[in-house]
Amino acid sequence: MTLGSASSGFGLNFDTADYPAGLGAIYNPFSWWNVRILILSDIHANLQALEASLEAAPVYDFVVNLGDVVGYGANPNEVVKISRGLGSTFVRGNHDKAASGISDARDFNPVAAAAIRWTGETLSAENLAWLRELPKGPARVEGEAEIQLVHGSPRDEDEYVMYEQEAHAILDAVKVTATFFGHTHVQGAFASNEGPARFIPPVYKDARNIGTFEFELQPGKKYLINPGSIGQPRDGDWRAAFLVFDSSSKVATFYRVPYDVKSAQGNILAAKLPERLAARLAEGR
Repeated sequence: MTLGSASSGFGLNFDTADYPAGLGAIYNPFSWWNVRILILSDIHANLQALEASLEAAPVYDFVVNLGDVVGYGANPNEVVKISRGLGSTFVRGNHDKAASGISDARDFNPVAAAAIRWTGETLSAENLAWLRELPKGPARVEGEAEIQLVHGSPRDEDEYVMYEQEAHAILDAVKVTATFFGHTHVQGAFASNEGPARFIPPVYKDARNIGTFEFELQPGKKYLINPGSIGQPRDGDWRAAFLVFDSSSKVATFYRVPYDVKSAQGNILAAKLPERLAARLAEGR
């Protein structure tokens, strides 16, 4: 079953240098005909990765965010400000909850817990209040009846969906065609109809440049689709990850975008956050 094709360029006929705020600033005149949704997840206060992703993103109609805007990284206020400016469709992540005081970091490993404490102390009062108000998933997208948004899974916002067996149980229960989820920091999709769920990872030509992978949803199937993590990928690819979903053609285009990892690492070390948080950015683990 062939579900995707890879390419290393966008084929767009405009210069990204003309749009320093990101290509999402461009109005899409065909939005009535072709709705393109930019889907972000697990930014984790990585400003350099977020800025590079927005610069590389194609024209889109609106943005949704699957949570974990903060945690791990050293620029939580800057990332929250940009994220708030991109749109209003969010679900909360476990780091958003812990940093804002909705939950504690009892279940976090020591490195993650240290970052959460620092994040909670560093965020402005306004941004902490905003994080507290983020909604729990699942959330729906206005005008898109076959899409839902979660951080972990539809049955538990903190669940890690890593394996085909658990994905199958979820897909068997959901009613919508596409559930977009984050949390695992692993880009790819689970697909199922009447048989077992299968995981389909994107395939890229190289691991250095901007890459795309187109994935077409098939009639009669249901999907769990993870855009990957912008700020801390864990699938062996260090590049920032996101996707754009075309709700008309039912094509999800996965993206990988290189960014200034050294600057992101430098910010983490300057903030006196655990060194491991800096090192893992270059590993994609």
